[in-house]
Amino acid sequence: MKQIIQYQKTGEITIEDLPVPVLKKGYVLVKNAFSLISSGTERTSVETAQASMIGKAKSRPDLVKQVLDNVKKEGLKATYNKVQNRLDNYKELGYSTAGVIIESSVDNLKPGDRVACAGLTANHSEVISVPKNLVVKIPENVSYEEASFTTLGSIALQGVRQADVKIGEAVAVVGLGLIGLITMQLLKANGCRVIGIDINESNFEIAKKLGCDICCLSGGDSVKIVESFTRGFGTDSVIITAGAKSNEPVELAIEYARKKSNIVIVGAVNMNIPRSQFYEKELDFRISCSYGPGRYDKLYEETGIDYPVGYVRWTENRNMSAVLDLLSAGKLDVKSLITQVFKIENALDAYKIITGEKKEKYIAVLISYPENLITERKIYNKKTGAVSETGIYAGFIGAGNFAQSNLLPHLSSQKIALEGVCTSTPVNSKSAAEKFGFDFFTTDYNEILQNDKINTVFIASRHDSHGKYVLESIKAGKHVFAEKPLVINSEELENIRDSYNPQKHLLVGFNRRFSAPFRDIKKFFGNNLEPYVITFRVNAGLIPKNHWVQAPEQGGRIIGEVCHFIDTVSFLTDSKPVKVFAESIYTDNSNMINHDNVNIVIKYENGSVGNILYLANGNSSQPKEYCEVFAGGKTAEMDNYKEVTFYSGGKKNSKSYNGTKGHREEIFHFINLLNGKEEVTLSPDSIFKTTLLTFKILDSLKSGVPETI
Repeated sequence: MKQIIQYQKTGEITIEDLPVPVLKKGYVLVKNAFSLISSGTERTSVETAQASMIGKAKSRPDLVKQVLDNVKKEGLKATYNKVQNRLDNYKELGYSTAGVIIESSVDNLKPGDRVACAGLTANHSEVISVPKNLVVKIPENVSYEEASFTTLGSIALQGVRQADVKIGEAVAVVGLGLIGLITMQLLKANGCRVIGIDINESNFEIAKKLGCDICCLSGGDSVKIVESFTRGFGTDSVIITAGAKSNEPVELAIEYARKKSNIVIVGAVNMNIPRSQFYEKELDFRISCSYGPGRYDKLYEETGIDYPVGYVRWTENRNMSAVLDLLSAGKLDVKSLITQVFKIENALDAYKIITGEKKEKYIAVLISYPENLITERKIYNKKTGAVSETGIYAGFIGAGNFAQSNLLPHLSSQKIALEGVCTSTPVNSKSAAEKFGFDFFTTDYNEILQNDKINTVFIASRHDSHGKYVLESIKAGKHVFAEKPLVINSEELENIRDSYNPQKHLLVGFNRRFSAPFRDIKKFFGNNLEPYVITFRVNAGLIPKNHWVQAPEQGGRIIGEVCHFIDTVSFLTDSKPVKVFAESIYTDNSNMINHDNVNIVIKYENGSVGNILYLANGNSSQPKEYCEVFAGGKTAEMDNYKEVTFYSGGKKNSKSYNGTKGHREEIFHFINLLNGKEEVTLSPDSIFKTTLLTFKILDSLKSGVPETI
């Protein structure tokens, strides 16, 4: 299939052949008929990507703060590599489309249904995979061209809802671009008197044709015109749909507004609010969040959990339906806004227009897609076939930021063949293939497992899929490297235990034990015969509850990350865990278990005790990991992989490190295992016990008593 994508480092836009996505639970696959270019948003995206690093930083100060925070935690070099890795990727464009369902896993949406789609997955592509809450059926009398405006219409509609306008009220729409023209029509359908304001008059004619009562140029004279239009009262609402780097739209809106009225921000404008007039008029300043309640809520958008209509009347999905109802009833005219339609193969000409490279007037620009479709889910890279000097042919399932930063770079020097890569998102699959030289890229993991040439599978997908992919890889006779966690429930663990073939290697990404600091600590204690007492403090930091890691179906943070530290303690004690007790803090009177802040005590077969403090309530400026090890008259202190202090014989010695956590050494060990150059240091039995222990921690938190292993 063809898709429009953008290279983030340079901003270059291309039309590429990509694999068709695979249907996921709660999603539908839609063959697009038309998609609408959101000129303001997509022009900004192009300009930002084409800017220098300084220009990118100026446009996204929020991301700059994240980068600076990451420097404190991981160091300058690691952060720089992470930023460069993110830029060295492709990005989808578009978020407003219409087409027909070709596959569905949703009960009320069937193949053949005509639908409008919204969100980041509703991009400029022949086929898209869209979650159910961002899909609505199209009325019979509404064309695909009209329905492709649904998302943009919902953005305008949400702005009108935020304004809370009444019949007969006077409203100013500042910015008569595409969303402004739709906003104006919605206000007229609501019985309002509307004045349209813009910095140029190019769209005044169409605005008046569509019902705008009066139009005027922005500036000082507009204040007097608004005063006259509102009979001296001022506007009941001002809706700013313009995009501007200056503060002028907000300052003018305050002058237009009557006392105790509201100003609604829909467009991207500077919001330096002058206090004096704002205070004197007691204005209500509101932000409209995209196309309605549910936006940016992963539970709503990705997992399909809806808000009860009695509590949230107008969600994203219901706003989309309302726009289609208005189109069906003839209350909203979008056909008059269509100025250009480009076939997908000619879409680059569309971007030349919206970026100003080609001087041509436009309002709404559509992309059209052919009726015939090739549903290929495997695309060969533009390179010769991969050749391995070691006999290792690798396939990757999941190649997100983690894999691209911590796993794949270390394989390039190992003389293995990177045969195929699979990700659920077509553009990410292509990015990984090009960056690391995979022979093919796909969206179907079966292309990896059923490939006879591939003898080793790396799994770095989301946590809930690890168990399935590991089990199927084992059954397919492959060597397996799986990122942690191995599985997220006991049933998956038992299935893998029963199916595991000792003739094949299985390694899980417990990388800390492979890091230089912990290997040196292990060597320092040598053949110690006494039990260890180990305290491992992890300043893990806050992860928002709507982050995918926190989702119940992903296993949570204890299964997903605490396994790292359990494995490290087990590595140091060189013993098997036999008992565990865990307690968490309570954050309210309901005595709910707080999985983000736990104290875990593990008893080992040789008498050792491990104490893991996993915390999210600390300060982010404190280093993340600190470990103290006591045994046989010796002590070692590991400080965030940058320094280890050794105490022995009344002396103190310190050693500095580069702060890396063992990902490189872990990968090298796995490749050496496959080549027969090293012995197993992390056995499958140890992996299984560590995984089981995470489940027992959860049991202990619930029961309030120690759990035996």
